[in-house]
Amino acid sequence: MLTIARIFFVPLLVAVLVQEKIVLHWNETVITNDTVALVIFLVAAVTDLLDGYLARRWKQVTTTGTLLDPIADKLLVSAALIALVQRHVVPGWLVVLLIGREFAVSGLRSIAAAEGYTIKASELGKAKTFWQVVAISLLMISVHHEGFVRWANLSLYVVVLFSFWSAVAYFTRFWRKVDIGTKQRGRHELLTKERERRQVLLAERREARIYRRKLAAGRRAEDKAF
Repeated sequence: MLTIARIFFVPLLVAVLVQEKIVLHWNETVITNDTVALVIFLVAAVTDLLDGYLARRWKQVTTTGTLLDPIADKLLVSAALIALVQRHVVPGWLVVLLIGREFAVSGLRSIAAAEGYTIKASELGKAKTFWQVVAISLLMISVHHEGFVRWANLSLYVVVLFSFWSAVAYFTRFWRKVDIGTKQRGRHELLTKERERRQVLLAERREARIYRRKLAAGRRAEDKAF
């Protein structure tokens, strides 16, 4: 439920973040859309920590949860970064690199799942997620506080470092297993097809022998009758 709730936070976050004219007044305090977006983002990030903690404590770690949790994280982070690109807070090329990395790792997870492997988040992946939360939070704060721009950009490059480091680690660790599994499955399919082809060939030969015997028996019967 927490993971699904995090997914539903995504459109709300984008809607609030791109609406620059939203300003709320509460007890003589001005609340901008960036503040509301930051709160939504942090609440969503807390659900990520909470569902992982509860899953380990209650021993409810499932394959579905293991696969769905990274998807929810990627949706949240990607949506926030794309919205910040529209706000001209973060360069688009950098976001393309980060989202491209997420697609690559998601593709690896899908292939591994098809081969019977479940890729769990590594320590590098968890560090990457932590720094993503820090970087996006600082980027949202830096919109109205220029003193945070330097720290936001620095944390963003730390995200890039951990993103590609963890991606290389994932591919190095699991690609060989996935490749071997794919080749073995291909060999098994080829052997199965070859076995079926031989069975069909044997059946045709058997039918041909039966037909020749019947034909020979018919000729002998004709000769006797003649």
